[in-house]
Amino acid sequence: MTGLLAALQYDFMQNALAASLLVSVLCAITGTFIVIKRLVFLSGGISHGAFAGLGGAYFLGINPFLGAMFVAILSAAAITRVILRQSQPADATIGILWATGMAAGVLFVSITPGYAPDLIPYLFGDILTTGRTQLYWMAGFSMVNLLLTIILFRQLVAVSFDDEFARLRGLPVGAVLLILMVMNSVAIVLMIQAVGIILVMALLTIPPLIGLALAAKIRVVMFYAFISAVLITVGGLLLSFYLDLPSGPAIVLLGAGLLMLVKIVKAQSKM
Repeated sequence: MTGLLAALQYDFMQNALAASLLVSVLCAITGTFIVIKRLVFLSGGISHGAFAGLGGAYFLGINPFLGAMFVAILSAAAITRVILRQSQPADATIGILWATGMAAGVLFVSITPGYAPDLIPYLFGDILTTGRTQLYWMAGFSMVNLLLTIILFRQLVAVSFDDEFARLRGLPVGAVLLILMVMNSVAIVLMIQAVGIILVMALLTIPPLIGLALAAKIRVVMFYAFISAVLITVGGLLLSFYLDLPSGPAIVLLGAGLLMLVKIVKAQSKM
């Protein structure tokens, strides 16, 4: 605690801490539904597809995260359409999106006039560089995700667990799934700042898995997911600050270690 208080005297650490808390909210809300619905691989496709938006935004001279958000939402809508219509295997669509998104992003960056930007923070994240403007975007979209979850909680739970049963009950499965996918795409783009495009699947997945290992009721799962996400992101932030480590990998490895610890303790308690 003393180390955290000492680090918070710096403005960039205050921004990073706020970003960690906002990212934790997204992990707990959206990540839980994505893990239950088994859409983790799809999230990887969206995150890598969003790289095309980042590169395109650089080429056009606009905010890269706006470009990533736009492409991520389009990708989520396209994948949702494929899932609902079953016009082709979803994993094939995701694989194509994964590869073409990265290729398009690199191409746009390479043809952008002037000095080529450093892509490492976007690929692996750097939460220590979070600015005030990014915080405002994160806070706004996190609030929207939270409100949508509160309003549509029963529908989201029904579709996440069993969309066929939800359809038989007369729920608009297609609309609810689209909302979930858009929420997921927004969460992914906001998490890019923390852990980057390549590692975002881990941050979206590990806290909900810890929550599912500790509880059965979905609200309690989300609570544990939030607590574990806070521990992971803030712990990774401090490791990055004091040990001069890259923040994204530090957060993910800390999360993997915490998940392993929870699994071991749970297994020992059953013996």
